[in-house]
Amino acid sequence: MWRKAASVGGLTLLSRLFGFVRDVMMAALLGAGPLADAFMVAFRLPNHFRAIFAEGAFNAAFVPRYAHALERHGPAEAKAFAEDVLAITLAVQFVLLILALVFAPFVVALLAPGFTEEPGQIELTASLTRITFPYLLLISWMTLASGVLNAHDRFAAAASASILLNVCMIGGMLMSGLFPTVAHALAVGVLVSGFAQLGLVLWDLKRAGRSLRLKRPRITPHVRNFLRGFGPAVLGSGGVQIAMFADTILASFLPTGSVSYLYYADRLYQLPLAVVGIAIGTVLLPELARRLAANDGAGARDRLNRALEGAMLMTLPFVALFAAAPGPIVAALFGRGAFDAAAVEGSAAVLQAYAVGLPAVVALRCVTPGFHASGDTATPVKALAAATIVNVALKVLLVGSFFSAGLAFATSMGAWANLLLLTWLLRKRDGFAPDRRFALSMASLGLATAASAAAIRWSLGPAAGLKGLIPQFPDFAPAAFIGLLGIAAYAAIAAPGFLFARR
Repeated sequence: MWRKAASVGGLTLLSRLFGFVRDVMMAALLGAGPLADAFMVAFRLPNHFRAIFAEGAFNAAFVPRYAHALERHGPAEAKAFAEDVLAITLAVQFVLLILALVFAPFVVALLAPGFTEEPGQIELTASLTRITFPYLLLISWMTLASGVLNAHDRFAAAASASILLNVCMIGGMLMSGLFPTVAHALAVGVLVSGFAQLGLVLWDLKRAGRSLRLKRPRITPHVRNFLRGFGPAVLGSGGVQIAMFADTILASFLPTGSVSYLYYADRLYQLPLAVVGIAIGTVLLPELARRLAANDGAGARDRLNRALEGAMLMTLPFVALFAAAPGPIVAALFGRGAFDAAAVEGSAAVLQAYAVGLPAVVALRCVTPGFHASGDTATPVKALAAATIVNVALKVLLVGSFFSAGLAFATSMGAWANLLLLTWLLRKRDGFAPDRRFALSMASLGLATAASAAAIRWSLGPAAGLKGLIPQFPDFAPAAFIGLLGIAAYAAIAAPGFLFARR
């Protein structure tokens, strides 16, 4: 399991490095002004719907059922099931695409109503949305093909596909002189990347001898079973997106740049989530599904314990860094060009608030597969509904006083509410039982995180003296010093604690 997760995580890390280059270029060229806000919303819209109809929701319903059909009925029936689901997916996505193209200004006004107060902002965002939205259909197709590959223990192509998104967006910015604005160049890069990502995964599918034909939609018993699981999964993903829609809606009423502050902080927050949480969750789902299908409940619980241990080991250093020194990190990565001191300060406040919920968000990527692997997509939806109420209510209460940072803090609290409720429910059904090794590991990691945060706070003074050591990147040396000291303090306690727990 860890070899597979390392493969997915390594490729995801490579994608994030390309994403870092992309975001540095975007920060320098777009900054955090009206043009940046317009592109952020146009980029978010297909990704909101992608999160609802593809990725998490789709994989939760599709992968266990495809694996079951493969195990019980053989490759031919599993292939037919995948082709039927593909036909239905493409038909639904095509209708959604037409509606989005026709009603783009209305959709933008609905999700970013504050833009109506700025002349031309709705029209600009709608024009960018019409370019980016076809990306959703292409990525939904790619997601299904990736699910088939994952069920056959092939993870590399799907994990590396996101690299192409960043490469295409970087290419768009390099050719921005050919477009009306940098935002239009980025939007075209997003669309081109959809074709590139789909092509990569279909090529790997063909190499694996698992190619899928396009055919007319059919509602078979397997498809009905999939739809019964997909409905609750979509509602669950929809709950997450409701909270994110609330961010976009409320941030559109805040001072110019607030949408961008959320975006840039989210890019840093997403690094450990993608490299650690998503990688482990991607591998854990088929692993748990196979063990539960073989009636190996004890093995499934052990895998979940080990997955949570590893996830927290790799996530908590980021928590200490983002909570104790968000300003130097944001300044080092994005603080140049059009990304001024106000943008650094606004993004740093959001990043600090996100850090509070980062452990919960990563842990959810491990706990939720414990339900999905057994075909239960309804229980996580019920837990998420309660968490979403907490999340949105806090957003409304905090946005007036803390602006975009209040939105991020509400997101963190919603994640903790969701995790605590799901963990309690999974323990009640004997799907999760923390063992001695898990308890000792968590205790040592808690101490290591506190020590790391204390070391980072102490280092802020000495680090300030290193500012400007590298003239081209004046904030890089302080951030590097802070990060290295924090990691050293973390490792000094976490390493012996982990070794003791394994005895």
